[in-house]
Amino acid sequence: MSLEKKIMDSMKEAMKAKDEASLRGLRAIKAEIIKAKTEPGAGGEIDEATELKFLQKMMKQRRDSLDIFEKQGREDLAKKEREEMLVIERFLPKQLSEEEIRNALKEIISQTGAATATDMGKVMGIASKQLAGKADGKTISGIVKELLA
Repeated sequence: MSLEKKIMDSMKEAMKAKDEASLRGLRAIKAEIIKAKTEPGAGGEIDEATELKFLQKMMKQRRDSLDIFEKQGREDLAKKEREEMLVIERFLPKQLSEEEIRNALKEIISQTGAATATDMGKVMGIASKQLAGKADGKTISGIVKELLA
């Protein structure tokens, strides 16, 4: 089942349940789907990789906003961001734990022969592809820096 179909089904359920928080998050995802479909070169269709990419982008935007709202003491806005993050999370692949990420990165480092921080680019290129959708880029980057230090 395509992401668009899943979103539409979930929106119907949220409307029936009068779940405003879920509905807000689902509408945001639907807007991104429409935007992706109408971009030049998309041809009205989007692949799974593109779906994953914009879901990750949406998650990152919400994480960044949440940090700002929490620093400013705006719990009302922070709550909305948390609710939307929970909705987006339902459509992302299961996230890896920090230990799982660390193990995967150790494997990549040994494959590439990386030894110092100057080799970080090689490791990040492979890690970004292998762990796409399963781990946050910021987390990956932090662990790579730590392992190559």
